[in-house]
This record gives sequence, C-alpha cells and structure tokens, in this order.
Amino acid sequence: MSWQSPISPGISWYEATVGERAEYPPMESSCETDVAIIGGGFTGLQAACQLASKGVRVVLIDANRFGDGASGRNGGQLGTGQRAWPEELEDEIGYERSKGLFDLAEHAKQYLLDFATSRGLDIEYMPGQMNVSHKKGLERDYRANPEIAASRYGYTHSAFMDREETQERLGSRFYLFGVRDTGTGHIHPMKLLVGLAKAAAEAGAVLHEQTAATRIERSGGKAVITTARGTITADRALIACNAYIGNLEPKTAAHVMPIRSFIGATPVLDAFPKVLPGGEAVADSRFVVRYFRKSRDGRLLFGGREAYTADNPRDMTEHIRRQIAEIYPALAGIEIAHAWGGSVGITMPRQPYVREVMPGITSIGGYSGHGVMLSNYCGKLFAEEVTGGSAELDMLKSLKINAFPGGLSLRAPLLFLAMTWYAFRDKL
Repeated sequence: MSWQSPISPGISWYEATVGERAEYPPMESSCETDVAIIGGGFTGLQAACQLASKGVRVVLIDANRFGDGASGRNGGQLGTGQRAWPEELEDEIGYERSKGLFDLAEHAKQYLLDFATSRGLDIEYMPGQMNVSHKKGLERDYRANPEIAASRYGYTHSAFMDREETQERLGSRFYLFGVRDTGTGHIHPMKLLVGLAKAAAEAGAVLHEQTAATRIERSGGKAVITTARGTITADRALIACNAYIGNLEPKTAAHVMPIRSFIGATPVLDAFPKVLPGGEAVADSRFVVRYFRKSRDGRLLFGGREAYTADNPRDMTEHIRRQIAEIYPALAGIEIAHAWGGSVGITMPRQPYVREVMPGITSIGGYSGHGVMLSNYCGKLFAEEVTGGSAELDMLKSLKINAFPGGLSLRAPLLFLAMTWYAFRDKL
C-alpha cells in the first residue's frame, strides 16, 4: 500500500482543516477595563464571551495566536467525569465531593455541546469513547466502573466490554477489555475555538493576539498587566495560561507543570474499514496515555508520548508511527500527513488548579488531559463569579492541589525521572 500525503511538521490537521481563521490585532497602547484576561484558549475566551455578553468590559491578550496552545492542538476527546474515575476520587475525598465533581463535569459536557449548537458551530462532534486496558490485572476495576457510575453517580451510558467486544470495536487485538461510554464523544477543537473567539468579539470583548504579558501585579487596588505595548489596568484579572504560564506568575507555575504530547494524523483510511468501525474515541490504561480516534472524514488521529528525552524531537512521526503499528500492525509504515506537538498542563493530583493568586486575580488551569470540556466550563464559571458568584467554581477552589516538589530549578528534572519511571511501568 502506498501512502502519499505531504508531511507538514508542526502544522496540525486542525489548523489545515479549520477553514477561515480570523486574526485579531496586537494591543496598541495602554488601556483600562473591568476584567483583563491573559490567555486566548478555551478558558480565557469563554470567560471573555460570557462576561461581554453581560455587559462587562473585557480585554483579552494572548502571546501568540488563539489556538496555538493546548486548546487548538489537543486530542479532541471530551471524556466523562474528572481525570480519575469517580470511585477513585471517592476514596480520597468522600462521596459527596466526588459526586459534586462528577456532576460538574457532566454540566461542563452539556454546556460545551449546547454552546456549539446555540452558535451554529459545526465542531464535528462524533459520539462515543472507549477506555481500554493493556493489563489483565485491571479487569476487576474495569468491570466495576460502569456499575458504580450507574448506581452511585446516576450515569447509565457506560458498559463493560470483554476481550472479544473490545477487539471488534477497536479493530485491533492489542487490548484486553474496556469500558464503552456512549454519553460522550469527540470534536474538532480548533473549530470550536475559532467559533468561540468570534462569539466573544461579537459580544463586545476586546481581543488581542501577538501580545505577551510580561508582568502581572496588584497596584493601587487594581490588577495591572504589563506588555511590550503598554499596560492593562483592571478591577479583576484572569490568568488562563495553563501549561504556558512560564515565569509570569510563580504560584501557578509551582502547581501547573507542562508536559509535551504529540499527535499524528494519517491519510483517510478507506482501505481499513475495521479500524474503529463505530467511530468512537479511545484512551488507554497507561499512565503515559495513548489516545486516538477517527476524524469525521476517516483519518486516524493518534496521540501520546513514549520518549521523554526531547521536548521537541526532530521527527515526531517516528514515535507516532511506531505506536500506531503496535496497535494496528496493518498500518505499519503508514504516512503521517500531519504531526504536531503541544504542552498539557498537569497538577500533582490531576485535578484543576483554581486559585486567587493575588487579590482580585484568579488563575485557572492544570486540567491534566481532561481540559476540552472543563476549560470551557471553568471560563463560564469565572464569568459567573465576577457577576454574582459560583458555587461550582468554589468547589474547584477547595480542592487540595499541592505544588510540585523541587521548586522551579528541579521540577523539570524530577518530572523527567517520574515520567520515565511511569513509562517503564506501563511496559510491565
């Protein structure tokens, strides 16, 4: 089989297929506003859209173009609940709080889909997700999960798959069993983001790309954001940088760690109808998760990371192709039409980091691979907090999120060691 498609290193399939992508001008001079937002991903743009819709003056800046971060380069899977299964959280924080977080995530899922529908956005939603295991020892947990979800959390959309069903639905013999969830699905994230930015601008939010924040502080009872072209002075501010926080704000940087992940998109798999015949998305049981799905036009989008030796390997396609072939041997040697990388923001407990890091300045991020729906909803919740209060945002603020050990100088080496260790354990 000959796979003929040009390689576009670093250019995502999402960028190549999003269609018209509006540009927003850099900030020209200093200004004052009610709310200032740093970060033009899902969190920041949803907050801007909702605030502006309520008549609040908003100025949002991003160091690059909207969608150049995780919001426009992710796996597109919505998931269900939080990063951990609800029964795992229940053991840590009790049933009531675990149920509250599960319900919050369900609200987030519905909000995202309703937002897209109400705005007439074709985000290429496709239903279904499967969580699959490569380890026999996890079978008891996988069998129990759908029953617990139904009986204790009121979620009746998931079911256990034995080996035969798992292999039939994946079109692969690689995984042993899994859980199929028909109450969620996957999307084209860049189409959502482009539509969201347009909605925010139409609502009256002032949006600026290519405008990096170099400093944020509290001065004279206001939030003051410094950029190369002037300052933004605001009553309130939202830091929505997630994995791209850098050294802008030290508390966030201590709690949200960036890790790199890579995705490849194949040509259309016309000759392989048995690969994910039902169109569901997939995430596996590894700590270093492999995640993959078929696009609406039939391409395999495959993501993950196995080599932690380089944040930006010169050839991402080598690692992606090797992992694809392990699961789908018939696709060995397949061309990778687009390959791209991005940073995911994680926290120690894999739960969102929501904190007031200075008076009137809130930071939100650290979605830990569960950010497509949670980030959109957190932006909405921040807007609600500004305009009257949000019990659900307060719930996230109450989560215990410890800082990563080692301080700024040791965090990266310690993460490298930890992720290498977990990658090794995933092989056992």
